Amino acid sequence: MTMTLKFRLMKVEDIDQVVEIEKQAFATPWSKEAFYNELTANQFSTYLVMEIEEQIIGYCGTWIVIDEAHITNIAILPKYRGKGLGYALLKAAMNVVQQLGALSMTLEVRTSNHIAQSLYKKLGFEAGGIRKNYYSDNNEDALVMWVKL
Repeated sequence: MTMTLKFRLMKVEDIDQVVEIEKQAFATPWSKEAFYNELTANQFSTYLVMEIEEQIIGYCGTWIVIDEAHITNIAILPKYRGKGLGYALLKAAMNVVQQLGALSMTLEVRTSNHIAQSLYKKLGFEAGGIRKNYYSDNNEDALVMWVKL
């Protein structure tokens, strides 16, 4: 049996599921309030969710300022990783922001996160610099990556 993968814009009703993914993915997860603010008060934000059989299994948040999209966060439930779904989610997010007028996209990734860096490189992202002590949980540096859309 094949499961249908679906992408759609995130709604306020999705916050609980997204927060659960966030908790499983990150050492310092965003709060429900942070996501609520992103969806209701941030004019620059666009959030996409990825579903299988009505269950949200991943999401990607972006801010679009003028013609540049910045990925705020992207995550997939651990049991769905390693199946090419991160590629599909990021590709879908790239398409959405491009339709909204973005000409380039950027993100920060932990310098130790080689799996994520490999995914980003597959989609054309290139290293653009280092943000020293970027991550507050352990002061790890972030690699800044860019792609033209």
